[in-house]
Amino acid sequence: MPKRTDYITWDEYFMGIALLSAHRSKDPSTQVGACIVNAQNRIMSMGYNGFPTGCADEDFSWERGEKERYVCHAELNAILNSGGRSLEGCKIYVALFPCCECAKAVIQCGIKEVLYLSDKYAGEPKFYASREMFAAAGVKMTQLKLEREGIALDFRPESV
Repeated sequence: MPKRTDYITWDEYFMGIALLSAHRSKDPSTQVGACIVNAQNRIMSMGYNGFPTGCADEDFSWERGEKERYVCHAELNAILNSGGRSLEGCKIYVALFPCCECAKAVIQCGIKEVLYLSDKYAGEPKFYASREMFAAAGVKMTQLKLEREGIALDFRPESV
C-alpha cells in the first residue's frame, strides 16, 4: 500500500500548533499562539498571550488600553517557556507579526526566522520598528500562504 499523500506540511503542522496554543488564551478579543522549532523540526517551546504566572485572570483587566500593561505576548511566553534551552538558529511560528517588544526578545535569543499568518498591524510604528530590527539583525520574515484553509480536530474516541 502506498503512503498517504494528503498529509500536512511542516509549516502547516507548526502553524497549527501555534493556532491551537492560541486557544489557551483568556483574552476576549485577541488570541495569539507561538511555536518555536529548531533546525531538526523539533518543537523547543510554545506560548500564548496571557497574564504572567501568579497573576490571576480575574484580578486584572482584559480591556484594550489596560491589558497591554499586564499581558505577556505569545512570542515572549514561548521564549520564556523554553526552560533556558538555546533557541539559537530556531524559527518561530506565530499567528500575528510580532510587535517591537517581542521582536527584541526574538532577536536577543537567536531566533533566525519568523513565520506568520497575519500582518494586520503593519502600518503601526511598533510593527514598522520590528521590521527594521529584524532586517538589521538578519532575521528572515516569512508571511505564510498555506494551501489549506484549516484543519478540523475531532476529539471523539471513535474518530481515531
